Amino acid sequence: MNLNRSQSIIALSFLFILGCNNDASKPANDRIKLQGSGASFPAPLYMRWFQDYTKNTPGVIVDYQAKGSGAGIKDLINETVDFAASDAAMTEEEIAQVKRGVIMLPMTAGKIVLAFNLPDGPKELKLSREAYAGIFSGKITKWDDPIIAKCNEAVKLPSMDVTVIVRSDSSGTTYVLSSHLSAISPDWKSSFGIEKSINWPSDPRFVKGPKNDGVTALIKQTPGSIGYIEYGFAKQTGLPVASLENQSGKYVMPTAESGLAALASETNMPENMVLWLPDPQGEGSYPIVSYTWLLCYKESADPAKATAIKELVRYCMGDGQKASESLGYIPLPEHVKERVLQSLGADTTASATKP
Repeated sequence: MNLNRSQSIIALSFLFILGCNNDASKPANDRIKLQGSGASFPAPLYMRWFQDYTKNTPGVIVDYQAKGSGAGIKDLINETVDFAASDAAMTEEEIAQVKRGVIMLPMTAGKIVLAFNLPDGPKELKLSREAYAGIFSGKITKWDDPIIAKCNEAVKLPSMDVTVIVRSDSSGTTYVLSSHLSAISPDWKSSFGIEKSINWPSDPRFVKGPKNDGVTALIKQTPGSIGYIEYGFAKQTGLPVASLENQSGKYVMPTAESGLAALASETNMPENMVLWLPDPQGEGSYPIVSYTWLLCYKESADPAKATAIKELVRYCMGDGQKASESLGYIPLPEHVKERVLQSLGADTTASATKP
């Protein structure tokens, strides 16, 4: 897949307008337009969901702009959107700023992968916890560093600088990565902590890009680079990804099975449906996995929009989940889907299928 095509697939803004075949006779001003913004992490899946939903729901338009989790939360606080999306669940301080209240709904889950570009190096790479924590903290600067070489004894590593591609914007993907690194590395935790925006080392080897697709493009065009992105972006663009050492000391690739194993390591979903998995247990678990949330107002200013959002969520919890795995995401466990529907006041025994 060429870069132009891959960038079109993971475009930042998705506007799905009801086609003429669905309800051409309906006046445009009678249509319900749902405006959303936020995380780029789930954007390819949201693109599929919103497109399918609007094709089958006369009178509804969904406009979602993948601006990053931080921007989405800001838009929700400022009431410039009908819903937002974030990979970093809102803090109590952020929630307090939303006058109409907030409900956070886990919509899917995904794996954050370390994609790399080594044209003269191995296509398969193992990274220990010490290795990838060292790379992102700036302590490991060469690809043939002994720490990386130790877990890749059967391959020849190039003697070249490691270029680290990181996010330039306020990012839920960064929040999830920094949560994991804080869980496995005391040095990272004390130096960088858990943030949506990291104060990265002031080193020219660290290159910043906006959103998941921006980081993906930079990795693809930069020999000797490594960066963190949601797995679906690597899958769509053909970037190789490293197998990572998990809590059990096993090197695990980001497969559907390893993602499900990570989710299964913690099933006690809190009342607010915010569950973090900073370092999942289990020999088969991929180590960097997170839910991602839709952020909705508890009190809607428009009953028709509130109903449309509820039906959209019901579709996403039903037939929509079938698209998850093919795009690199992890289908939600049944108990999580039931909790989401219950939170909407929905009858979970009813079929959540195409509208």
